[in-house]
Order: sequence, then C-alpha cells, then structure tokens
Amino acid sequence: MKIIILGAGQVGGTLAEHLAREENDITVVDTDGERLRELHTRLDIRTVVGRGSYPMVLRQAGCEDADMLIAVTSADEVNMIACQVAHTLFRTPTKIARVRATAYLTRKGLFAH
Repeated sequence: MKIIILGAGQVGGTLAEHLAREENDITVVDTDGERLRELHTRLDIRTVVGRGSYPMVLRQAGCEDADMLIAVTSADEVNMIACQVAHTLFRTPTKIARVRATAYLTRKGLFAH
C-alpha cells in the first residue's frame, strides 16, 4: 500500500516505523529536513521536505497514486486542509487527519462526506 504521512514528529515517526515494517511504500512529509534525514537513515522510506497542505508538495510526495494520506502534524488546520486537497485534487481514497482541538470536534457532522 502506498501511504503518505504528513508530520515527522513522534506520532508520524512511529507510524512510519510500524507501517514500513509491514512492507508498505511510505513517504513522510515535514518541514524539518533534519528530522526527515534521521528517519530516512533508520527506515526504508521516502521523504519530502515541505508543507504538507501545499498541492505541489503533495504531488511531489506522490499523492496522485497514493492509497492513503495520514495527516498528523502538530497543526489541526494543516491536517484538515491537506486531507481536503488530497480529496479534491488527487482523489486519494483514504484520508485520516489528526484533529485535537475540541472546537472542531463538538460540531456534529463537520467532517462528514
């Protein structure tokens, strides 16, 4: 499965590690080039330096033919926009956004298709 992970922090790094072990094709996107280099030397993954909500960065990461996008950056808004861009421009079948702010979670139906 071709999976793009946005965010190379603790959550994204751990996800990349586990999913790469399962023989998935993983690309991690983050603005922290040093963190990406560290992950790349430990894991058999691709990395892309850039903002995960930008269409050009998602294209560079391979969103056109990705099976899944997992957005786990530290910014809820980046995660939500990235999933919307992946849906609208690339028709990515499965999108997962980590959203932590209760202001977004208390409105029922906000994230419905």
